[in-house]
Amino acid sequence: MMTGDDYRASLRDGRRIFYDGELVEDVTVHPRMQGSVDLIAAGYDAYVEQGPDAFAAAYTAPRSSEELRARLDLLTKWDTSLVTTLESLAALRTAAGRIGETEVPYGHRMEAYIEWCQENDVRCVQTLTDAKGHRDRSIADQDDPDVFTRVVEQRPDGVVIRGAKLHISAAAITHEMVVMPTKKMKTGEEPWAIACAIPVNAPGVTVLNASISPRLEELEEHPYSKTRSMPEGFVVFEDVFVPNERIFLNGEVEHSATFAHSLGLWQRAGGIAHMAKNYDLLIGLARLLAEANGTERIGHVKDKIAEMVIHATLVRSGLEAAITNVTTTPEGWVTPNELYTNAAKFFGAREFPRMLSLIHDIGGGSIVTAPLPGDLANPETRPLVEKYMRTMEGVSGEYRTRLFHAVRDITASDFGGWWQVTVSISGGGLYAQKLITMKHYDMNHAKELALEAAGLQRFNR
Repeated sequence: MMTGDDYRASLRDGRRIFYDGELVEDVTVHPRMQGSVDLIAAGYDAYVEQGPDAFAAAYTAPRSSEELRARLDLLTKWDTSLVTTLESLAALRTAAGRIGETEVPYGHRMEAYIEWCQENDVRCVQTLTDAKGHRDRSIADQDDPDVFTRVVEQRPDGVVIRGAKLHISAAAITHEMVVMPTKKMKTGEEPWAIACAIPVNAPGVTVLNASISPRLEELEEHPYSKTRSMPEGFVVFEDVFVPNERIFLNGEVEHSATFAHSLGLWQRAGGIAHMAKNYDLLIGLARLLAEANGTERIGHVKDKIAEMVIHATLVRSGLEAAITNVTTTPEGWVTPNELYTNAAKFFGAREFPRMLSLIHDIGGGSIVTAPLPGDLANPETRPLVEKYMRTMEGVSGEYRTRLFHAVRDITASDFGGWWQVTVSISGGGLYAQKLITMKHYDMNHAKELALEAAGLQRFNR
């Protein structure tokens, strides 16, 4: 097991990381990344404290609904590197089982890689989405073939790849990238059907970063996001060599979509686990706002909170159904139910803007206009905040002001905007969840019920 300090030292490995156009010499002390590094380091220390034989459950496959529940609970944590490790390795396990036996032992390579990750206690990120270029053109019709990551050279001992991958959360502060094809490839697109594992510090890898992490001087204004922000990586491969043992697909277009579909299942399952937990958080904040404002007994406020409770309950119901109705693989481990996972993810993501709208309506404009922490710290302005932001006995001006700051940070800050986009897009857009839901829904059963109700069974073919 690595300690937190071991983890920090492992990031000083010559990786090529940029932030806002400047080369980052040490990600562990960069002001927009240090908080994220510290969060992951604390997670490492927490496992070490459990004893010499402890390791993160993200590395192992669940073999029952109870173990699956525990894995999905991990996906609700804000240690993004642990989340992406679980999703990456679970996707590889799922893909290995779906690909089965081929002329190349890809399944054995994936299993060996998963074991290596556990033995070395490294963290991985799934590296899926390509730049894609002109979205209405096929890969072969793009004016730049590199807008989809591809193999540019086949060697006896491996391949050389070129391209870029977008939206790679925590790429700059993890160890390994699990590269997967972004879509189904067809005959003639073999160079783009590449899946492999690449160290973040491999020669030819560059990671450009964005971040919603608050600046050091703004931490008091961001009580929530200051410990929950991860750098978002824009990963570029410039003729990166990948040895054979780290290649999991190389030109077999018939299996190119397997990785994205496998990853999508685990990302969406993690998404509904996260939503189930955080919908409850939003309801709690809404109730606190109503109580602080003195509106908790007003009819329309009670109705808004009731609507939020219904949304949260339906999302959690979908999560419970996905966990209870698991699919057991031939290898003996379990995966979330595809139908309930995708239906719940679609519903939860679609309703998330509504949840935010309801809490904003309950809270009012002070969510974005409340006085700043400096006004509470200044002896000259603090009495004004205390006098005019209080509402009743037990609700001080400071309490209500800081409650507004928390709601703004969670729902209406850079973090709030990031959260709203990622809830919708993570695991693929809403249309992707519709497609998979329809694929797994028993339409024949529905038709049989309809024919029976109409007395038309004899016409059924």
